[in-house]
Amino acid sequence: QPVFLSPEPQTQAHCTTSADVVDENLSLSGCPEPWIEPTFTLAARVRVIVTICFFLIAASSNSVVLYSIMRKRRKSHVRLLILSLTVADLLVTFTVMPLDAVWNVTVQWYAGDLSCKLLNFLKLFAMYSAALVLVVISLDRHSAILHPFAFANSSRRNRLMLCVAWVMSLLLASPQLFLFHLHTVPGVNFTQCVTHGSFQEHWEEILYNMFTFTTLYVAPLSVMIVCHLLFLLFRLLHGWVGSGLNPVKSKNDHISKARMKTLKMTVVIVASFIICWTPYYLLGLWYWFQPDMIQSMPEYINHSLFLFGLLHTCTDPVIYGLYTPSFREDMKACLRGIETVITGQERNKLMSSSELNIKDYIINGGAASGASNGTIIHTVC
Repeated sequence: QPVFLSPEPQTQAHCTTSADVVDENLSLSGCPEPWIEPTFTLAARVRVIVTICFFLIAASSNSVVLYSIMRKRRKSHVRLLILSLTVADLLVTFTVMPLDAVWNVTVQWYAGDLSCKLLNFLKLFAMYSAALVLVVISLDRHSAILHPFAFANSSRRNRLMLCVAWVMSLLLASPQLFLFHLHTVPGVNFTQCVTHGSFQEHWEEILYNMFTFTTLYVAPLSVMIVCHLLFLLFRLLHGWVGSGLNPVKSKNDHISKARMKTLKMTVVIVASFIICWTPYYLLGLWYWFQPDMIQSMPEYINHSLFLFGLLHTCTDPVIYGLYTPSFREDMKACLRGIETVITGQERNKLMSSSELNIKDYIINGGAASGASNGTIIHTVC
């Protein structure tokens, strides 16, 4: 089920047939007795383990990217864009991943109504920010290629677009504060954080789902595709016209190598976003119109597609590193620093153990030898 709705299928209530999964957004009253409480399944355990691995990778790699960007002295409008993307990725890393892992382990909700609303709001806010910042990056690359002489206003324009992106993320995620709430199954000690009962009619729920799907995925994806198609058209008209099969730079081609390198990096990042999240959103779209299909679908498919979407947060630092030599140097410096700390600790342990051996020798062996020779040995600790 989509991340901005009720819990994933394995955390929802099961009826007498173990394959049947109740949609918390629709109704719990339609579930025939006896009611079977959901459990922490094997597929959910694998999902938690993989999520923890993704968390460690994304947290460490994005933190290094953040450190690398912050220590750069040369100001660049692209630097601000990558910084915003890294912050958005870290927001996904520290909100979506831990919440998903813990919720799968506990199955039901124990954190109270306020946390139910706030954490699901932050979850969707993080995903909106990651998508909309990519839109800003695509628009910036579109302007840099098609309007290369408008460089003077690019920094101010990017700041404005980033402010709009973060504010829109905040506003678009705010309905989560009013939709999510705690629901306790009647007659059963089972409480879940759900959107069940927040919609008067089923079509209202479908409308909200489609609106969120459009603003979270379809609209950002459309803007990214249009920007890069326009760039491709521009290159076809200016870079390949009259040049046969091989592109030849013309005098009017004002795209520098550095700008082209940044463009390639953003294209790969956008492609990674599309490849990673498209399968999961298509599954959500299918679920909205055919909720019963979840009954016949293996549980691991939903888990796999969601984890594949989270993989995008781990790929951004790798892509940034491939196209940024300074980041690779910072990464090597961090690894050398970690190696120095580890070797220093091992050296200290060896030194402390050798000192203890010397002291033991002086106190035990040396004292006995000194006593037999009639001498007095003074030890200083």
